[in-house]
Amino acid sequence: MDRRVAVACAAAAVAIGAAAALGAAPAEGESVRVAFLPSVSHAIPIVGLERGTFAGAMDPARIDALVLDSGTQAVQSLMAGSLDLAYVGPGPAVNAFVRSGGEVVILSGAAGGGVSLVARDGAGIAGIGGLDGMRVAVPQVANSQDVSLRHHLAAAGLSPADRGGTVMVIAAAGPEIHSLFSRGLLDAAWVPEPWATLLVETLGAERVLDESGLWEGGQFASVVLVARAGYVAEMPGGAASWLRAHNATAAWIAANPEGAREAYAEFASREALAALPADVLDESFSRVEITTRAPEGPILEFAERASALGYLGGPPPRIGGIFYGGAGGAGG
Repeated sequence: MDRRVAVACAAAAVAIGAAAALGAAPAEGESVRVAFLPSVSHAIPIVGLERGTFAGAMDPARIDALVLDSGTQAVQSLMAGSLDLAYVGPGPAVNAFVRSGGEVVILSGAAGGGVSLVARDGAGIAGIGGLDGMRVAVPQVANSQDVSLRHHLAAAGLSPADRGGTVMVIAAAGPEIHSLFSRGLLDAAWVPEPWATLLVETLGAERVLDESGLWEGGQFASVVLVARAGYVAEMPGGAASWLRAHNATAAWIAANPEGAREAYAEFASREALAALPADVLDESFSRVEITTRAPEGPILEFAERASALGYLGGPPPRIGGIFYGGAGGAGG
């Protein structure tokens, strides 16, 4: 067993123990409303739903699954009470925790890494400093990639046009970013997989940097599983069953990477995403770590960065309670 599989399975075992403390099983007539994004870093809900793992674990409860364009949409729905669970980046997770007064909490990690800055061929962008005067796309304002881009722009002495600077930051969903790139309307994009690799392989874009290289130890959480605390309290059996299936799926993906890619490809085809050749899927999955760890340090760092950007509406918040039952995993 290689190290990545061993780490994923060990973390899953710890989280399954935490799940058992929540409750036994969902009851007749229960339902769970869950949302996720169509990116490779959301492989746990995508693969788990494709394989029927979640359906089997939640039976007899009904699953209402939504595919959304951004984590911001997901947490807004959580705070409005129209979702119970969601897979989002650390930026939206922190934002939701703060703005909901602790009602939205992290149950588990879901993925790490899998985010890159790519530039159009001929743009001459060799690093973050080269974004001066450029048009740069992110999936959503205030999402994790937006927070990272703006943080590193500031570190390089640059600022976005909406703050009086020279870098035009454009928010667009993955397929739209691909379309804008193909029409020469973007110079760069800070995006997750598979969009980064798709731009490189199909449009000749250049991968300027992998965001993992900007974090101490090369690790950061790119996706976490969050829940309404009210749902966990009211439906502990449903929450426990979902978390057990979540961890079982993470372990299965680690042990069956080819099967995971096939399941994701079926989902992508059905959801009418951009064509994803086999080499794009292989490269995309190789850049994402599917893990149930939710490393506390990088998530707290995201909170500080989002606060500095004014996204949290005040001074740096105390967010230690964001991890339900100590969800921040080993290795964080």
